[in-house]
Amino acid sequence: MARKARLVLAVSHGAGGGIEARDLQLLAQVLPGHGVSVALVEQPWRVAGKKVAPAPKTLDVGWRGVWPALAGPGLPVVSGGRSAGARVACRTAVELGAHAVLALSFPLHPPGRPEKSRADELLGSGVPTLVVQGGNDPFGKPEEFPTGAYELIEVPYGDHGFAVPKRAPIEQGEALTIISDGVLKWTASLG
Repeated sequence: MARKARLVLAVSHGAGGGIEARDLQLLAQVLPGHGVSVALVEQPWRVAGKKVAPAPKTLDVGWRGVWPALAGPGLPVVSGGRSAGARVACRTAVELGAHAVLALSFPLHPPGRPEKSRADELLGSGVPTLVVQGGNDPFGKPEEFPTGAYELIEVPYGDHGFAVPKRAPIEQGEALTIISDGVLKWTASLG
């Protein structure tokens, strides 16, 4: 938690992982020192010990359930998530009164199925939105994203979990710095 918070970033995980994801942990460590409290939100299916997430719209129900506690202190809340959690944040932002959306590894389409686009969810967030996307994400490379009212930061060579191959010209630490610096700059611009 930030000592003098001006924003709360509530972030949830993806359909196959949890709040221990490297990008979520990174933001929880870095942002509080810059006035942004971070709430890592574990979806109910994960708390119940299940290994696979339920249908996408069911994830929205869990997010709606925790929102009053996140918004209760009265600070602007940035709705965020990685992968499936990013979809939830986009779908529910306007309804819940989110100040903005942070979409980490937005799954633009299933791997190898670009015709099954989920761009409408991203483009429909209705609030300032930042996408942080791996340059080699099989769920959608940055160049596959449509033009729209959002910002996009590319993590070069990063996969869906922002891991970079050992042979890449950047190291893993540099990839993580791109994420933290980009999100810091963006949250500072939100006022």
